[in-house]
Amino acid sequence: MKGIQKVAVIGLGAVGAVVAEQLQSVLGNELYCVMDAGRKARYETNGMFINGKKMEFHYVTPSEVPQVDLVIFATKNLQFKEALAEAKNAVGPHTVLLSLLNGVHSELEMEKAFGAEKTLYGFIVNLQSINRNGVIDCAAKGIILFGEKDNRVSERVQAISNLFDAAQVKHKVPENIRFEMWKKLLMNTVFNSLGAICRSPFGGFMSPVMQQMARKVGREVIAVANAEGFPLTEEHLEEDLRITCHYTPLGKCSMLQDVEAGRKTENAFFCGTICELGKRHGIPTPYCEFLRGLLEGTEFAADLRKKN
Repeated sequence: MKGIQKVAVIGLGAVGAVVAEQLQSVLGNELYCVMDAGRKARYETNGMFINGKKMEFHYVTPSEVPQVDLVIFATKNLQFKEALAEAKNAVGPHTVLLSLLNGVHSELEMEKAFGAEKTLYGFIVNLQSINRNGVIDCAAKGIILFGEKDNRVSERVQAISNLFDAAQVKHKVPENIRFEMWKKLLMNTVFNSLGAICRSPFGGFMSPVMQQMARKVGREVIAVANAEGFPLTEEHLEEDLRITCHYTPLGKCSMLQDVEAGRKTENAFFCGTICELGKRHGIPTPYCEFLRGLLEGTEFAADLRKKN
């Protein structure tokens, strides 16, 4: 595969904008930020800012984007079906698709929509970024992990790695990308869910009671992951605890940001996934079930307030 020369980013929020900023440094106007006409007009009028700097992104609508070499999806799971539709014009015979979404669902959806032969597996870790209506504060740009489903270091994986090197995007091609995705699902299910329902920033996980709850939820995720063939251990959970406790103490997980803004969360893709797979394997998941219900109740209450 030749070098990556044209890239489309779909989802210009706390994740997508930070990645787009780095890629634009080498791609210029061949980096296309795809969005609906209303959002495009708003950004062109009001601008988008990252750490106080106004970004001059190349905003395009789905009908304006040309075929590109690489499409990066950086939406939330709840907006992913819409994002797939917005990508239609950007996808040509040799386009590669890479999702940075949380969970273990988006790659399956990309395969259904555009074919397994176009789909890479991936996600982002260690990103500390908060988006307030187009004003983004980013303390850490994160690391993108990606690769082929079968873990081959293919020509297209190498081409994307070369692009990321040129743009100084931190990245890694792991030995087993799907196992790494389950490690991320462990972290998300535990820390996003508990952080959101307790309204706790990262520093809250230094408290003994939060750590006790994290371990109880995490053990259920580990049991389900093992049944799915991914060898997560309590050592992985303890490492996640150490990492979270070293984040910016007042930093907030994405799900907490959603709850505070009254938005629907990715609960169904975290606790929901563990609960459903637990039922399939006959594994009890009472803590995940309880958190799932609490978060659904929180979202229902937020909707009531909006209507009244």
